Amino acid sequence: MQQSLRERFHQNLPARRPSDPEYVTELVDAILRGAREAMASDVHLHPTADHLEMKWRVDGVLQAVAEFPLELATKVVARLKVLAELLTYRTDIPQEGRLCVADDNVETRISTFPTLFGEKVVARLFVGSGNFRRLDELGLEPDILARLQRLLEQTGGVILFTGPAGSGKTTTIYAALREIVDKTGGSRSLVTLEDPIEVVVPGVAQSQVNPAVDFNMATGLRSQLRQDPEVLMVGEIRDRDTAETVFQACLTGHLVVTTFHAGSAAAAISRLCDMGIEPYLIRSGLLAVLCQRLLRKLCQCAIVSTEVDARMGLNVEQVRQPVGCDDCGGTGYDGRMLLTEMLVPDEAELGRAILQRSDARKLHQRAVEGGMIEQWERARQAVERGETSPAEVYRVLGSRGSV
Repeated sequence: MQQSLRERFHQNLPARRPSDPEYVTELVDAILRGAREAMASDVHLHPTADHLEMKWRVDGVLQAVAEFPLELATKVVARLKVLAELLTYRTDIPQEGRLCVADDNVETRISTFPTLFGEKVVARLFVGSGNFRRLDELGLEPDILARLQRLLEQTGGVILFTGPAGSGKTTTIYAALREIVDKTGGSRSLVTLEDPIEVVVPGVAQSQVNPAVDFNMATGLRSQLRQDPEVLMVGEIRDRDTAETVFQACLTGHLVVTTFHAGSAAAAISRLCDMGIEPYLIRSGLLAVLCQRLLRKLCQCAIVSTEVDARMGLNVEQVRQPVGCDDCGGTGYDGRMLLTEMLVPDEAELGRAILQRSDARKLHQRAVEGGMIEQWERARQAVERGETSPAEVYRVLGSRGSV
């Protein structure tokens, strides 16, 4: 009989009565421990009119795990606030904090937000950070891994790590920092500007912005340039000022690695142009755009099928389809794999397209003509190898032809 996440969690609930003063402490410990064991990336605690609903995001998909009595809601939230050193008496404003679970050193970020029926809490757990510390542990395609490692040795230029929220950009950029630290033995000056600092990296001077005192990304980055840095990591480009400062920094002899929200490598360049960044800056300063997604991997219980929906455009003769078993909790999937594409704007036709402010579709076409293997082709190869399913490709990438 398949055992779901819900059943597994309920087996580990505290044996005490809910009225016991220690019950909530043990319940919160059980929630965090259970989420870590399930390799959940996020825990959602959402108060409704009659109960506190808990969902876990496992392999990128939210799954309902438990409901608690409403009278426990404020106590559970308060306990998490205490662990994250937040203000327990402020329930009318959003708050953010971090905690570290002592028994396995899992980095956890806590975010609270007022809603109609009370505070919603989301705990983000970096459960996989210990397993993916280096670039060669991420599952990058060999050609992309080799090229990225060479680019990280450059003394100037911008490397953009792009993708939607939850695509693993943070894990990749921290792995890139560790790669530089390990290969240079600390001989390069590495600094970061983040919002917030999510993972501590030894050998790197990490800083966190504070908008309350006008310490934002753009102003902080300008000041950091006077700190004799060689490599800068900017947590995320969110506005034109930050983007302009990043590209000015790379043209003055700094290697900059940063993240940017975009659905594809070509869309990232198009978005930068839309933000007002001059095409010549992008053409001169951009070393590469690495766009990534995370696809769920099929469990060993998957079965082979010759029924392939031609509308998917995958062009494969047979696929493996999810079934569900005890090992995967009935989902049919077990773990995730990295799906990437890397755009390097050193090809002449692509460079001209950038300078001409071409749209994302044309940039994508030029990049593919220049040798870039697009995400869809990587996905097709993964389906052909039986690593994932067409349905999962559609869930993550949408319909064929979107850039």
